[in-house]
Amino acid sequence: MRWPPRDWPLSDYSRQILHRPHRWHVQEGGSGPLILLIHGAGGATQSFRHLFPILMQTHHVIAIDLPGQGLTQMGARQRCSLDFMAEDILSLCRSQGWEPTIIVGHSAGGAIALRLWELGLRPDRIVLVNAALSNFKGVAGLLFPFMAKALAATPFSASIVTATSSRSTVQNLIKGTGSLLDDTGVDLYHRLITDRGHIDGTLAMMAQWSLDGLLSRLPDITGAVHLVTGLNDKAVPPDVSRDAAKRLPNAQLTELPGLGHLAHEENAALIAQIITAK
Repeated sequence: MRWPPRDWPLSDYSRQILHRPHRWHVQEGGSGPLILLIHGAGGATQSFRHLFPILMQTHHVIAIDLPGQGLTQMGARQRCSLDFMAEDILSLCRSQGWEPTIIVGHSAGGAIALRLWELGLRPDRIVLVNAALSNFKGVAGLLFPFMAKALAATPFSASIVTATSSRSTVQNLIKGTGSLLDDTGVDLYHRLITDRGHIDGTLAMMAQWSLDGLLSRLPDITGAVHLVTGLNDKAVPPDVSRDAAKRLPNAQLTELPGLGHLAHEENAALIAQIITAK
């Protein structure tokens, strides 16, 4: 995706930060206690287009694109695992003097938020929206990592994905998560999925992703964690958040009827209220 994208949501708040090994895309605005927003695999800052302005009314808000995704230029393909991405985000935060009061992680971004806590970034609380805190089970658990690694290692695989992703395909994928987005939301995901660099970055993340270590250490994460799950989520079923809440020592769980995996895009006002609640 070309820079600067003037038609990208909230582009007036966008800037680039070159901090090894990546050239990061960051959106920053507002003043007050700092909230750090971390999107999930395959998403970007556009997923916070409704949430960001609401939070910015009372907080200093920073949203980042993960390496290779959205508008962040990946500088080291081998650093797309959970551990490496968390290390690089922590290094970025320290270089910029960012000390979040709240970290919000959506889907796979939730695992990154917890790993940041383990690495020493200690906000007052972590809010996880439909956090992907479970490995795939059964045959899918065996096939998904293998397929991701094969795709990521195959030349032109990202081009194949982008070339075969029509708008209707993207719309059906979103519906399959249990969420309903307006035309603008669908168009933005279609734009991402037809961007070769974005798909390449997402595939690299999928190929290197492993939660085994983090999941085994959940009982050792003593920070305040608020898990939020949409009861319509078909991508990360509510039981994933329920199980994690039982294992995290200082966890709170909120279940939201009528919302799917992209709950923060469907009802940003409600999610903002949960994030900022004292």
